[in-house]
Amino acid sequence: MTRIKRGILTQTKHKKLRKQVAGFRTSRRRSIKLARQAYIKAMTYAYRDRRAKKRTFKGLWITRINAALQPLGLSYSQFTAKLKEKKIEIDRKILAQLAHQHPAVFTALVEKIK
Repeated sequence: MTRIKRGILTQTKHKKLRKQVAGFRTSRRRSIKLARQAYIKAMTYAYRDRRAKKRTFKGLWITRINAALQPLGLSYSQFTAKLKEKKIEIDRKILAQLAHQHPAVFTALVEKIK
């Protein structure tokens, strides 16, 4: 049986891996074994946190809306109930932007709902 030399394939794989872990520190960048482990873990965190980011932003939007509603004498839950009652469909992201960047428009919307 003839001998198969795979040096070029291995070098190509290692080069690709080194490019992916270029920003890592210490031996996580230099050692192929540690770099592979670090890369797999980093991609796992990235996948998980892309989903967690959506939850985090939803919480931030609710907090901003609630903070803007407090001086107007409403809570977030009362506000959302009245929005559904009046059949006004505006998502949390837009409501939070209105509350944060355009308080006059947000106040007018709240007055319309009351």
